Amino acid sequence: MDNNNEQPNQLNIEISEEVAEGIYANLAIITHSHAEFVIDFVNVMPGTPKSKVKSRIILTPQHAKRFMKALIENVNRFESLNGKIQDLEDMQIPMNFGGPTAQA
Repeated sequence: MDNNNEQPNQLNIEISEEVAEGIYANLAIITHSHAEFVIDFVNVMPGTPKSKVKSRIILTPQHAKRFMKALIENVNRFESLNGKIQDLEDMQIPMNFGGPTAQA
């Protein structure tokens, strides 16, 4: 009998301190080809004419679908505990994000 304490098929994942801090994004751009989905995460700030992609994730179509299902499941769990998330299309968001108006 094997005395290994790890569960069968258990994945041991490590995260660096830098990656654990995360990267803020308020826009995701999704493109795809026949072989992959590409998700670019962008931080768009008011008053800046140009924004940079902060992170790019490339997924196979199968993993993109699994990710979608996992995200739906987690949003449903969140809403069951915290109430319905208001969709951005239902909200009027000023383009200055509530901050001061930019001047040249």
